[in-house]
Amino acid sequence: MKQKRILIVRPDRIGDVVLSTPLPREIKKQFPDSFIAVLVKKYTEAIYQHNPYVNKILLVDDFPVESKNYFWSKVKEIRSYKFTHALMLLPDEKINYILFFAGIRKRIGVGYKFFQFITGAKGISRQKYIPLRHEADYSMDLARAIGIETNNFDVEIHLNKDEQVRVREIRNNLLGGKRYLVGVHSTSGNSAPNWKPGVYESLISVLDNEEEIKVVNTDYHVPNEIKLRQNIKLINEGNELRDTIINIAALDLLVSASTGPMHIAAALKVKTVSLFCPLTACSPKLWKPVGNKQKVILPPENYCSNFCPGDPKECSFGEEKGISVKTVFKNVSEMLDIK
Repeated sequence: MKQKRILIVRPDRIGDVVLSTPLPREIKKQFPDSFIAVLVKKYTEAIYQHNPYVNKILLVDDFPVESKNYFWSKVKEIRSYKFTHALMLLPDEKINYILFFAGIRKRIGVGYKFFQFITGAKGISRQKYIPLRHEADYSMDLARAIGIETNNFDVEIHLNKDEQVRVREIRNNLLGGKRYLVGVHSTSGNSAPNWKPGVYESLISVLDNEEEIKVVNTDYHVPNEIKLRQNIKLINEGNELRDTIINIAALDLLVSASTGPMHIAAALKVKTVSLFCPLTACSPKLWKPVGNKQKVILPPENYCSNFCPGDPKECSFGEEKGISVKTVFKNVSEMLDIK
């Protein structure tokens, strides 16, 4: 049987790339001799480093203004790997043409875009998200189209031995004699409803008063409300993504809204307490953490019907009538089994 040489394409944001990580594992389970590569952006490359199911990481970034030479150089690079299949988890016209000219005969994409049709790519419909399933499950549909039989879409990020040693050292240094290390991630890149920074600062105060908890901040760009707080460690400010991954691996639990670091935590089997909106585009059915122990917190039903601003990106979960600090702290305590 001819070797399957499969390119998984996800030039997207951190959370979306993390949710593609089940595909290489499940493909290798069924086709252990296959060659699997991923095509991602440079800033998400760290998600796939040391992944034992991935033979090669290829990079594609936003096309420069003078993109003709870049286009054909990517065609030449990808053609050299003689891929038999491409799974395009994100519709992208330029990348679609690169894969076409690279000679990949079996190309499978999401939906039925015109540029896919004219290049002979197969489309997989999400059936208008009815019934609503997880994004990782929808992504797995493209692998199912080449014969993969699985319902396992737990995400994963792998650390090498040196990184595992670093995780233990970081954890010991940060704990300072406390029992549990809890990260609070207050930003979400405007990708989902979220508390205002001041509410997260209030949560940090409550967590900091718990004698068994050491709380740290995990934001890349730390809001002033948190940055000005005394005695709070800013463990990821200005970090490269791989260092952020290692720091998150040192945690017992991460509190955040629906955002990339939440998915990183899930992939590292770190517990999560996550703030979510019930609207379809933001729903935990579509975006909740997978593969770890987690709690999802939604606003009370009457809050959304009475106070929803109409645009989920403008929603801040209304501190008292929506998701309260008290509710989040209660869930953190239950996850850590603190009485």
